[in-house]
Amino acid sequence: MSRVVAVCLIVAVAAGCAGQQAPPAVSPVRALPQSGSRVPAKPYLNMPETAAGVLPPLLSQTGAFADVRALEPARELLPYDLVVPFWSDGATKSRFVAIPEGKVSFSPTGEWAFPPGTVFVKTFELPVDAAQPQRTQRLETRLLVVDRSGGVYGVTYKWRADLSDAELLPTEGLNEDIAIRDAGGTHAQTWYYPSRKDCLVCHNSHTPGVLGPKTRQMNRDLRYADGTTENQLRRWNRLELFSPALDEKDIGSFATLARATDTSRSLEDRARSYLDADCAHCHRPGGTVANFDARYDTPLAAQQLVDGPVLIDEGVDRARVISPHDPWRSIALMRIETNDDTRMPPLARRTIDTNGVALLREWILSLPGRDVLPPPSIAPAGGSFAGPVTVSLSSSETGAEIRYTLDGSAPGTKDARYDRPIHIEGPTVLRARAYKDGFTRSVISQQIYLVGQ
Repeated sequence: MSRVVAVCLIVAVAAGCAGQQAPPAVSPVRALPQSGSRVPAKPYLNMPETAAGVLPPLLSQTGAFADVRALEPARELLPYDLVVPFWSDGATKSRFVAIPEGKVSFSPTGEWAFPPGTVFVKTFELPVDAAQPQRTQRLETRLLVVDRSGGVYGVTYKWRADLSDAELLPTEGLNEDIAIRDAGGTHAQTWYYPSRKDCLVCHNSHTPGVLGPKTRQMNRDLRYADGTTENQLRRWNRLELFSPALDEKDIGSFATLARATDTSRSLEDRARSYLDADCAHCHRPGGTVANFDARYDTPLAAQQLVDGPVLIDEGVDRARVISPHDPWRSIALMRIETNDDTRMPPLARRTIDTNGVALLREWILSLPGRDVLPPPSIAPAGGSFAGPVTVSLSSSETGAEIRYTLDGSAPGTKDARYDRPIHIEGPTVLRARAYKDGFTRSVISQQIYLVGQ
């Protein structure tokens, strides 16, 4: 299989990426030793000061790598990693940052601000064989640059098949099918290389531009190429990158995100950390049109997350952002669990993060609330049929009663009670709902049958 690699470099005037106490796990990184004194990077490396400037056509010309094929970063680049990375269709990511003379404006909460000329370098590699997870295909490297005005711009470099270099993508984005092998054989997974405009959907004036590096994401250990393992905040403080400088005894008290697998942290912490990493770049004051604030720094009671109202209910009765003990009325979960046009996040995702979905579902079910009936099952599924079709309804809850309609109206307790298979002879919209004393009624199940059309 050809190995395609794309690189998106972002130079920060105010850049970053989307972190409570650092998890015990550490990540090995490919980097030159970073012990001793700080080596300031050349401002912007070889990137222009603004997006309007001339962009290097090859990754090797950006100044980010000493050996581009080996992904060996330039000496002044500093490796970093996040506690909870943004879901990127299962890709692994290596991260480096070039920080010029100047200081990173540190805050124990919220975002950091980076000096103009900062460049973030992130390379994406996608596992392509379920039986050999270490086998990856290098796809892209993104650069995020903090420009001279304090904003940011981003560009993407797509790797050549022979990994000799990566080429600057045009302004627009690109889709590519990547062959993935699993137990069922080989299938194509579509990878999306973001456009320059896409970068600014998240990295914009509603945020400092840089989303990942912040205290709650960076408060973790990292294993450096010089063989040392050190907390990233401590390392950056020793390199005199922060203003104000840290009192290192405070590091253990800083709020830090919780990994989904860190069972030493509460289920609530882990779920809220996931939402922070995947949703808070848009779902925050001044961001997207929505009622809730996904930032972990915001206390849960103030987030309008649990039992929070929604602007679009997706046709679900009594819908909430997170409906306590009710995954079927939790719109946040619904949109994370789908790949249709309502999916969230709407950009940079083509597959469902099944581990993230399981985490959110577990948290929702742990919240106090009345037991809820699951929606009835309808078989066969709707579609086009040459002749009459017989449809069966069922509920996984013993003793549940199913009410249904055949005209598309919402079924209630006075509508037809299901007690035998339904014979359908013409175009029909079948809707069904389950009821049982002591339970919240189910949401509606629906199938459309086009018979004899």
